[in-house]
Amino acid sequence: MTVLTCDALSSLSPDAVVLVLSNAPDELLAKRIAHFVVEEGLVACANLGTASLSMYMWQGELQGETEVPLQFKTTARRVEALIQRLVSLHPYEVPEVIVVPVVAGLDSYIKWVQDETAAPPVLKKS
Repeated sequence: MTVLTCDALSSLSPDAVVLVLSNAPDELLAKRIAHFVVEEGLVACANLGTASLSMYMWQGELQGETEVPLQFKTTARRVEALIQRLVSLHPYEVPEVIVVPVVAGLDSYIKWVQDETAAPPVLKKS
């Protein structure tokens, strides 16, 4: 499955930090998605926003649905796997997935994102 339609990502270093934007139809699914992608090392951090109304056209009809915005901090090397995982977890036929390059940031934060997404995580057993 082709998941990326933008060639700009290929111009980025694999370690370049990116912000991936998406949403979920409810808080429970948003938490589930965030849990999986952080635990699987696809992202360093996932933020869930406050549910809000999204207005959009779908199949020729105006839709208004409550959605929970999601923000993911990851690296270019993890984007394709992250998008595949989002699509597998998401109920929408066409989920929102937008990748935004990070042009600057606190050095220690950028390094943390890179470190957290460099390799699959080692999970601590309780």
